[in-house]
Amino acid sequence: MKRITLTDIANKLKLTPATVSRALSNHPEISAKTKKLVKETAEALDYKRNNIASSLRSGKSHVIGVLIPTAEHTFFGSVIHGIANLANRNGYDVLIYQSNETEEFEIKGIDAFISARVDGILVSIAKHTRDFSHFKKAQQENIPIAFFDRNNDDLGIPSVVIDDYLGAFKATESLLEQGYTRIAHISGPLHSKIFKERLRGYAAALEVHNISFDSSLVYEGDVSIEAGQQGIESFMKLDNPPDAIFAVEDITALGAIKELKKRNIPVPEEVGVFGFCNDMFGEHISPSLSTIDQQTIKMGEEAFNLIFNIISGENSITSTPKVILEPIVVIRDSSVRNALKTKIS
Repeated sequence: MKRITLTDIANKLKLTPATVSRALSNHPEISAKTKKLVKETAEALDYKRNNIASSLRSGKSHVIGVLIPTAEHTFFGSVIHGIANLANRNGYDVLIYQSNETEEFEIKGIDAFISARVDGILVSIAKHTRDFSHFKKAQQENIPIAFFDRNNDDLGIPSVVIDDYLGAFKATESLLEQGYTRIAHISGPLHSKIFKERLRGYAAALEVHNISFDSSLVYEGDVSIEAGQQGIESFMKLDNPPDAIFAVEDITALGAIKELKKRNIPVPEEVGVFGFCNDMFGEHISPSLSTIDQQTIKMGEEAFNLIFNIISGENSITSTPKVILEPIVVIRDSSVRNALKTKIS
């Protein structure tokens, strides 16, 4: 079937294509009666707006690019849900690109968004990224950019993050309050800011409770099931193994629990386990996983608001606002030695 154009609508109504275009764009110079007639005719003829042509005329694509490290974790799906909710309400579509946790694909994602003429870009930095010049490239193309979850303060780019330090502090302190005294940490790559902050929060909680920091109880992993398994393997070789694990993310905690079960070490009776993220699987595994909730839907909504305000001119790109969300402690079976099961915040 032939694609219906503005000219087709104009010919049917004996108007000019320019008048039809203005009516569909709700232009103030067009009367309410004409707008109503044009919109009803467009709907009857099944007219589809040419977004590419429209973006060339207006300079706006009404598309937000979202670059995520991986689609395997429900965490990022939940954040995207929050972004898309507000994007749709504000007339924006969302274009998603996955970096696969690599700098190479992250660069390709930014280039794809630039080529697609998106109005703004939201990014959670890949764990293996060390050179950040591709983000500056987007800014040089006058495309606003903001980070969520994983950011880099040195770049002066706005961001929405959880308080990683406080979340790690609360997770470690919760284990201490349950009577665990030798707590190990399976970290993420420590060149990444969020993983350094979680290590810092872990160490601070130990210090507050008068427990000396022991570097042999820190295993640097890569945020994976395998890293959790390898961390347990490393710790169990120590003369004095830990009695609890604070894992940098839930997927790592899952690996730790799998390895502990393989070794017939009961969780939480002998070794407690605490994650970070509140991934969907956590409440369904056995034992269910204690974790830090990162308010993912709110993070997505705040991220969209941040980039939308920059696009709209309400926030200057140079003002570098930073939104810090409160981490919420979720207590489940994996870290509770006594019979009392509660949820605290």
